[in-house]
Amino acid sequence: MPRDASPGDSPPATPPASPVSSAWQPFPEEDSDSPQFRRRAHTFSHPPSSAKRRITFQNGRSQSVRSPLLRQSCIETTSDGEGKKRTSTVCSSESLNAVGATLTPRRISWRRRIFLQVASPMNKSPSKMQHPDGHDGSELLPLSPLAPPLEEDPFVLVLQNEDGPDKTGERKNSEELQSLWRKAIHQQILLLRMEKENQKLEASRDELQSRKVKLDYDEVGTCQKDVINVWDKKLLNCRAKIRCDMEDIHSTLKEGVPKSRRGEIWQFLAVQHRVRHRLPNKQQPPDVSYKELLKQLTAQQHAILVDLGRTFPTHPYFSAHLGAGQLSLFNLLKAYSLLDKEVGYCQGISFVAGVLLLHMSEEQAFEMLKFLMYDLGFRKQYRPDMMSLQIQMYQLSRLLHDYHRDLYNHLEENEISPSLYAAPWFLTLFASQFPLGFVARVFDIIFLQGTEVIFKVALSLLSSQETSIMGCESFENIVDFLKTAIPDMTQPQMEKIITQVFEMDISKQLHAYEVEYHVLQDELQENVNPCDEGEPLEKLERANSHLKRQNMDLLEKLQVAHAKIQSLESSLETILTRENKMKTVIQSLEQEKITYQKTLEQIMKYLPAEALSDCELLLKEVNYNPNNKIK
Repeated sequence: MPRDASPGDSPPATPPASPVSSAWQPFPEEDSDSPQFRRRAHTFSHPPSSAKRRITFQNGRSQSVRSPLLRQSCIETTSDGEGKKRTSTVCSSESLNAVGATLTPRRISWRRRIFLQVASPMNKSPSKMQHPDGHDGSELLPLSPLAPPLEEDPFVLVLQNEDGPDKTGERKNSEELQSLWRKAIHQQILLLRMEKENQKLEASRDELQSRKVKLDYDEVGTCQKDVINVWDKKLLNCRAKIRCDMEDIHSTLKEGVPKSRRGEIWQFLAVQHRVRHRLPNKQQPPDVSYKELLKQLTAQQHAILVDLGRTFPTHPYFSAHLGAGQLSLFNLLKAYSLLDKEVGYCQGISFVAGVLLLHMSEEQAFEMLKFLMYDLGFRKQYRPDMMSLQIQMYQLSRLLHDYHRDLYNHLEENEISPSLYAAPWFLTLFASQFPLGFVARVFDIIFLQGTEVIFKVALSLLSSQETSIMGCESFENIVDFLKTAIPDMTQPQMEKIITQVFEMDISKQLHAYEVEYHVLQDELQENVNPCDEGEPLEKLERANSHLKRQNMDLLEKLQVAHAKIQSLESSLETILTRENKMKTVIQSLEQEKITYQKTLEQIMKYLPAEALSDCELLLKEVNYNPNNKIK
């Protein structure tokens, strides 16, 4: 039976002696009965002394013959107050006798054993090394950074390497190390690529989630798959800036617009408008990038921050205080206020910018906001003098007077002017009071037809609710109905209004009403009686400013006409070049005809008389009937 290790020894203690044979003698340095002397443990720096006794076996075999050292571990567990475990290892005499070989025993110290567990390749899997038998699962043993390439016991390998190291093993180990390094580098590259792909996936998930939140509204009408396929084909021409048929675009837009591609379709419609209508150089916005504008400071910052919480307060994208939606909206409004110094910032612009941000990125929304303001001319109604908005209110009143006389008289009897209910419709493009699905369809038509769409929608809304408005008898009831009941429409009512807007054409009437407004304004100024000497001067200044405005409008129209003339001249030049090319082709064909006739005349000299008569008839037909087809 093996002796238990004394409690005073260092863990794990040197294995105690076991009765291998009668020739086994304990080392005098290791005698446990002599406490005065304790031998120093064996390490690589302090090998065992050569004066130690050797084990001799009875069979008398040479010591040069080596065989693997088989050992049997016997685990004895003793528990103390804290529940810790200790292990002591003994060598079995049966295992040593079964080998039948003479070997030189090497007593391995506990320091060397720890070193071998750390530095040498182990024939154990990482999971087994982390939870070996006889140890607590929470105590982790140190692992080697290299994979275990060998199958032998580590003690046998150390005993073999002490006498003669194998060079082939070293080469194999170096090759294995190189292969391991290659695998490690390759795996690291794969891990980096996987991390990048994971980041892209997370970004795409965040983008999809934000798009889902942005497009959280009910559409007006359904868009069929055939219409979606048509839009996909048309969007391919957006980057190439190819001019498409406007009637085809009008019919496709009437069928519907897919909500997920609405932002791209608006950009496509803007490109088609710019291809046909070039904006004069004086009316074009300053050429400053969006990123450069964000670096500057604006004087309208306080007004913009105040209106952030008022813009779409119930929508999830804009409802969070200083969230992603409000920050994007602030950047967009700030950039436009710096771009357009005359307009700066107006309250209605925030709703227009918000609708654009729901369907595209910040930079794309900034470009589309510039298109709406400059190319389509919406910036006129946001000027500080509000002259354009007054003209629009007059035009809406004239439309009601001409097409819905009873409704017009009822509103006039109750002293309800269009500025009480229609001004927010025009300034926010119906975005402040109406459902987003309806507003999105209105924006679809605005990108196609321009400012007159607002008049069409307003006239259709009032005409559809004419009987209900006529039923309201007081000023308060009519105003309340116009502000609350009209925006609260059902889905079929909104679809009906959109179809009416597509079928309506009032461009000529709007132009006539605008001229009429200016004439009436001039007459009103002329009929005012002068009261003092300074009034004629003011009157002349007003007339002068009015004439300047008219002059500017005429200049704009003249520039548009010049642009059309330039386009016609360019098309005429292309036609002339084609005509010149055709003339050169005709001349070359005539020369070929002359050469062919000469060759025929030469051939006729060698033909008989009968064949000559046939050839002469053929030549006459060719000369006198060039358009006749001869088989």
